Amino acid sequence: MSSLTKVLAEEVRKIEETAAVARTMQTNRLTHHLMPPVGWLNDPNGLCWYKGRYHVFFQYSPFEANGGLKFWGHYSSEDMISWRYEGVPLLPDSIYDCHGVYSGSAIAEKDKLHLFYTGNIKMDGDYDYINNGRQSSTLHVESADGLHFGTKEVAVSCEDYPENYTCHIRDPKVWKEGEEYRMILGGRQKSDQGAVLFYRSEDLKNWKFDSELTTEKTFGYMWECPDFFTLEGQEVLSVSPQGLTREEFRFQNIYQSGYFILKDGKPEEKAFREWDHGFDFYAPQTFQDGKGRRILIGWMGMPDADEEYVNPTAESEGWQHCLTVPREVTYKNGMLYQYPVEELNGLRKTGVSVSGSSAEIPVNGPFDLDVQVKGEQGKVSLGENLFLEYQDGDVILTLSEKAGAGRKVRKAHVPSGVIESIRVLADTTAVEIYVNGGEVVFSSRYYPETQEQAVKVEAVECDGKIYVLKNYVME
Repeated sequence: MSSLTKVLAEEVRKIEETAAVARTMQTNRLTHHLMPPVGWLNDPNGLCWYKGRYHVFFQYSPFEANGGLKFWGHYSSEDMISWRYEGVPLLPDSIYDCHGVYSGSAIAEKDKLHLFYTGNIKMDGDYDYINNGRQSSTLHVESADGLHFGTKEVAVSCEDYPENYTCHIRDPKVWKEGEEYRMILGGRQKSDQGAVLFYRSEDLKNWKFDSELTTEKTFGYMWECPDFFTLEGQEVLSVSPQGLTREEFRFQNIYQSGYFILKDGKPEEKAFREWDHGFDFYAPQTFQDGKGRRILIGWMGMPDADEEYVNPTAESEGWQHCLTVPREVTYKNGMLYQYPVEELNGLRKTGVSVSGSSAEIPVNGPFDLDVQVKGEQGKVSLGENLFLEYQDGDVILTLSEKAGAGRKVRKAHVPSGVIESIRVLADTTAVEIYVNGGEVVFSSRYYPETQEQAVKVEAVECDGKIYVLKNYVME
């Protein structure tokens, strides 16, 4: 361990210990969403199933609640209900990542866990940091126990990227395909067109450029956090494009996250679907678990959104952001659905029935509302804090001025044209809404003045239950 590694690790340990003392006084901390011990969290990284445990790494800035020098934090779990914080496995302590351990992925192979990530170097000087002034190499480390990682090696040097790209190439996702390994990277071409790059390897160490992929017409200037997988015979390319023009029912956030189901191996602009229509969702990553399920976790946040809306906890409690709950992804009706993994039902306590044309249930804390609805229009209200209204196949999410902290309205068309079910998974300061079993999803942070509120369901007819939720068990 280098002297720099020791210094950084000790500084992280100190600030996390200090933060732990204050947690009992923090009323906005979450109960079933993974969040940083202190400071800032963003992209989920290195999601995997390894030696009987789920591993969730994440972008972590422990020293600054508004973002700063990036490390990787780490949680693990046997069941996605009880989570254990495993500390900080990757620190910005080498000549290749001294300005940040950026996003990446994991692959379990030959009894070892391999992590691939972008090492960031930002040079001092008069640079635009798009075409010059930045170096972003793809780095590789491996571990036998999934907790302690060895020497950092350069897998793909920034000097080896294609010449028609800017300095913005990052976020490697690695998987095995047949007898070889594949890597996808997100990039920004010098023509300001977003794209992805594919690499191949036989041993996870020596990588060769294979191809690039983009849309026929420009679809954003940068594609971040790419993912690639096959589900029910469909090839799926997931990206987070930057630079799309906002519309009333699409692309309402400053940046987007969505996917293409490829046709003849190519993405078409018109085929792009957003993963989530809420205020706070970005940089999702998927993995296949030990049961063969495709599981997705996203960052419940949004880059560069602070001019529109904020998270008050950054100032009041010294932390910001969380991850979504794990969601199982399935292919249905020509598109992808996402829904909380079944393990999360284990958080439910005894349910209270919800039925009739109007039902109102008082709650005091996190809850899980799961109802079937009939009729062309209806409404779900969380006190005076949050309102979900639907009519003629459109859904509108509205947050109050106080609870939204700048968040106002988000809209979505439901592809099937009818609303048959609504699930609201509400934490202390985060809410995830699943329409029709995940046909449409809204994820948002929200800040009610009190956890005591009335949950009201209005429809021609509704039938379901609302459950009080237990806390995650955090070790």
